[in-house]
Amino acid sequence: MFTIVQRRKIWFLLSIVIIVPGIVAMIYNTITLPTHSPWRLSVDFREGNRFELKFTQPITEDQLRNTFVENGVSSPQITRLGKEADNTWQVRTEYIEGDKAQVLRDKLNAVVPLDQGKTSIESVSKSVADQVTTTAFVAVIVSSVMILLFIWITFRKASHSIRYSIAAIVAMVHDVLVAAGVMAIFSAVLGWEIDALFLTAILTVIGFSVPDTIVVYDRIRENLGRYKGMDFETIVSRSIVETLHRSLTISLINMLVMFAILVFGGASIRQFVAVLLIGLVSGTYSSIFTAVPMVVGWETGDFWGTKKKKAA
Repeated sequence: MFTIVQRRKIWFLLSIVIIVPGIVAMIYNTITLPTHSPWRLSVDFREGNRFELKFTQPITEDQLRNTFVENGVSSPQITRLGKEADNTWQVRTEYIEGDKAQVLRDKLNAVVPLDQGKTSIESVSKSVADQVTTTAFVAVIVSSVMILLFIWITFRKASHSIRYSIAAIVAMVHDVLVAAGVMAIFSAVLGWEIDALFLTAILTVIGFSVPDTIVVYDRIRENLGRYKGMDFETIVSRSIVETLHRSLTISLINMLVMFAILVFGGASIRQFVAVLLIGLVSGTYSSIFTAVPMVVGWETGDFWGTKKKKAA
């Protein structure tokens, strides 16, 4: 009889196939990008400026680029925001001091008048960028440790409770790698940049992943006491079936909402929602096909599910 946990070798290999291209993209970006980072970094994570420019009349990308270059700003990264008729652009540059940034805005205003009320300039110094990067790293580490402790304490009465915690952390890391890897691919191919919202998306992905895993774990714990004569693999398979409908229903509803936002939402949140959607899909998958099969493989001593069961 086909069960999810008995085919765990397939799911583990599938995860590897999904994650490896993202890791390759991160290595490629680290080698080729000027910042030597796995992704293109926005002004939030490196010193620089972000101009959000709303013009009252149409302006071309070449006009924008020439204005910045003529004023000593090399390689500005220019992106149109919204529809063409909105005349709204985003320009990212290396770090520019406040006075020079204001001079640039005046120069742009001379080329095509700006809507001053909807135009803004943000700047981040190197010290602030380093602080944001450090905080992001610490936030992910702290959240991982807290989840590990929570699951360990919650399931402390279960046999080998630490295994549940470690498997949940592995599934969480799986989801982070999938989301981060896809973002690295988009950075390389589409020029996407990560900003502070990317960190928010990653932490939200963690929040999506862990609850589904805990729901299945809790049902396993209940069924271990209910079906004491049944082998562990069968109990886990039963637990997955009993919780599968709930997990898929909730995840599908969230996916539909995020897909609608992705299609009809503004350009400023599109990358954030894309990471959330990818993470939600990965989180739903990893709860069922990564965390639980890993616990079974650890418990039975058959990680890949290749050993034949002895006939009764």
